[in-house]
Amino acid sequence: MLPNLFTSTNIPALGEVLNFAQARHGVLVGNLANINTPGYHVRDLSVETFQQKLKEAMSQSRPHSEPISPGISQSEAGDPMRQVRDTLTNVLYHDDTNIDLEKQTAEITKNQFLHNFALTVMTDQMTLLQTAISERV
Repeated sequence: MLPNLFTSTNIPALGEVLNFAQARHGVLVGNLANINTPGYHVRDLSVETFQQKLKEAMSQSRPHSEPISPGISQSEAGDPMRQVRDTLTNVLYHDDTNIDLEKQTAEITKNQFLHNFALTVMTDQMTLLQTAISERV
């Protein structure tokens, strides 16, 4: 009964957003950690690919007993959403890196906003479920 309760809400999709934001945060922080590494090139997870995969998974008609995002949570190793990609920037600095500190900081900030938004919505959903279960108004 409880798995059906949670899969009929947007909580599983929000969980996937949180997982993606956490994975992307690790990649972005790794870029900053290697800012002084000669020859290091910026890497990132594709936000567009993740959004497309999540949209496809959510739009598929599914029985209530299946997870909301089967294509994402049980993806294969070759899935492009799971691959860290090198970003294509044309500017190379004197040490053969392409790390732009301001851009990386902005991407980390945007990613943090995404993470916080998903957590806030998930918390609100849990509060609504708790209210419904306890039959309080």
